[in-house]
Amino acid sequence: MRAAVLRDGELLVRDDLPEPEPALGQVLVQVKACGICGSDLHFAKHGHTMISRMEELEGMPDFGAEPVDLSRDVFMGHEFSAEVLAAGPDTAAPEPGTIVTSIPIVLTATGMRDLAYSNELPTGYGERMLLSAPLLNEVPNGLDPRHAALTEPMAVGLHAVNRSGITERDGALVLGCGPIGLAVIAALRLRGVAPIVASDYSQARRALAAAMGAHEVVDPAEEPPFGVWARTGKSKSLVVFEAIGIPGIIDSTLRSAPHSTRIVVVGVCMETDGITPFFGISKELNIQFVLGYDPTEFASSLRSIAEGAIDVVPLITGEVGLDGVPGAFDALGHPDEHCKILVVPA
Repeated sequence: MRAAVLRDGELLVRDDLPEPEPALGQVLVQVKACGICGSDLHFAKHGHTMISRMEELEGMPDFGAEPVDLSRDVFMGHEFSAEVLAAGPDTAAPEPGTIVTSIPIVLTATGMRDLAYSNELPTGYGERMLLSAPLLNEVPNGLDPRHAALTEPMAVGLHAVNRSGITERDGALVLGCGPIGLAVIAALRLRGVAPIVASDYSQARRALAAAMGAHEVVDPAEEPPFGVWARTGKSKSLVVFEAIGIPGIIDSTLRSAPHSTRIVVVGVCMETDGITPFFGISKELNIQFVLGYDPTEFASSLRSIAEGAIDVVPLITGEVGLDGVPGAFDALGHPDEHCKILVVPA
């Protein structure tokens, strides 16, 4: 079997991998499409930093998995759709040929295994992989598997909006219009939030923000985003979604946000950052960090895409086979050229 792997910081394609065999409760699937996530780009360059940060964390649940070993090949790819090929022994599962997607977790006899980064389990940047039958979501309405592959990133945006507690009485400012910022905008539009102001230096991403439902888009090099909000937000309360994830953004948001603003941090900054608490205290700001989604949000995102409530087509700006994965990682470093590149192994 063929799959792209990360080896010593370099992406390459192996064609000598053993065929996965489904155990009890598992299904073997053929990958139809898999999106390249921004976290994958970061892991490819800064995997050691990400792993060391995880080792520093306290208070996290133990799911029984060993840390990823970067000295071995690492499988990646967690935004996928797939076709069911076969079920494991004594396993109730959809019929072969059914198109499915799933949260990127596999249940095993010794605990849960994450499909984002794995030394053992093939993932979405490969021809075939294993999924857990109880976690499968059948793709409805004849939805294109390429579009179904965007269920996972759209669920991240939905979760951020749900956790924010935003209502139609509030307005929103989204800082950063990469895939996650765009997913937040789509979820805000479905929630009926107005106005939605979106900020990004990239003209292409500002155009995508407007397509996904932003009422105002701003180039922060031309006008401060909070100035646009002051002009358009009227008397509404503000919720800011920080979807950039680089040092200094949280502090600048604390400095510029109006009194009583709620700030939701969905951009993942892996570096040490600093804030000025006085900014937040003086204006009684609330700051909240969010990550991921739950199974109901995942299913809800799939349903919204399948029913046409969210159009993910504008987000897909490229498609490659397995041999094109290394080049796609390089291309995604240019935000004016690409938003979401899909890996289509077939």
